[in-house]
Amino acid sequence: MESGPSAECCGESQAAPAVGRAETGMAILPTEAAVYTTIDQFRRDFRETTEGTLKVLRALTDESLSQAVVPGGRTLGRIAWHLVGTLTEMPAHAGLPVDPSVAEAPVPTRADEVVSTYQRAVVACEQAVVHAWSDADLLGEIGMYGETWSRARVLAVLMAHEVHHRGQMTVLMRQAGLRVPGVMGPAEEEWAAMGMPVQP
Repeated sequence: MESGPSAECCGESQAAPAVGRAETGMAILPTEAAVYTTIDQFRRDFRETTEGTLKVLRALTDESLSQAVVPGGRTLGRIAWHLVGTLTEMPAHAGLPVDPSVAEAPVPTRADEVVSTYQRAVVACEQAVVHAWSDADLLGEIGMYGETWSRARVLAVLMAHEVHHRGQMTVLMRQAGLRVPGVMGPAEEEWAAMGMPVQP
């Protein structure tokens, strides 16, 4: 699996340079004005975000993992597994005490393995951040993928990366015929269950 958020995150060529470098022109990286100022801010956001992602992952089936963006392109399983792996790869790259080896593991063929591995990665990531970094540490700068980021920016990018891929997954899930759970609001089926028209 690739290291760090790559241009492949957005479905482009697998040989594209890392996201965040000026030549990619991608907007996945938050500006310094959009980053965290305290660990508690990150922790609250992280828990809410990962709970939403877990809802999406639990809706996957073994068969749906092979749903591709385009013929021969990235599959739903690979996007999900990249999301899982980045939860430990990026923190490890930032010097946090987590095992990034899952990022190099093959994409599972079982959806429940994706879910269970994600749950372990969530715990490992949160504990590493909470125990290794303080609020003051967030202002410090470190090398990340050929650039210099503040630690606060690392956490903001991690969250932006998560939401970015989760959105990709929900589109592929529809294409695979799965019911998509509401994350940032009710999904189509949830509006219907409430007896309301689908909202624009």
